[in-house]
Amino acid sequence: MKIIQPKKRFLENLIKIESIVEEIKDDENMENRIISDCSVENYELYNAKIEKTIFRNVEIIKGKITKNTFTDVIFEKCNFSNTNFENCCFVRCEFKDCKLAGCNFTESTLYNVSIINTNASYINLSLASMENVLFSETILRNSYFQENKLKNVYFEKADLMQAQFSKTSLKDIDLSSSIIVGLAISIDDIKGAIIDTYQAADLLYLLGIKIKNNY
Repeated sequence: MKIIQPKKRFLENLIKIESIVEEIKDDENMENRIISDCSVENYELYNAKIEKTIFRNVEIIKGKITKNTFTDVIFEKCNFSNTNFENCCFVRCEFKDCKLAGCNFTESTLYNVSIINTNASYINLSLASMENVLFSETILRNSYFQENKLKNVYFEKADLMQAQFSKTSLKDIDLSSSIIVGLAISIDDIKGAIIDTYQAADLLYLLGIKIKNNY
């Protein structure tokens, strides 16, 4: 696995702030901060660069956080439900124990990103470029992957029930530890993916095969 983690040596002696609205402005840079225990709804942020920062217990609901760059950032126990991260760039970032349900990451770039123990149901990753990305013990039910470029993307014990893949090749991607019941995908896109024996039955519908139980 080739995931490069956020550079922890930069995440020491950070300046603590409690109001994300007052601290981060459009078209500005922010670094060496720890933002914790704050909540905001319908917050908007554009074209900002955020580096060497920890977000802890931060809640942004239905926000518009678009065209921003996050580098060496850790998100811990954050709730970003239904927030728009369209056209953002994430480099060496980690989401852990977060809520990303209904988030929009359309046309975003994820490079060396770990998403761990997170609820990302209904997440939209259409047209996103992903390289060295880990989804570990993460709920991706009804998620949407369309026309994605995937390189070194890993699904470890992920829940992909009823996830939709369109024009996104899963060749050489290991799904064997994940749930793929109801996966919506074409034969071309699933070709070359790694699955286990029991998962094969979940994909027989692609061949028009029906399983008859004689017991």
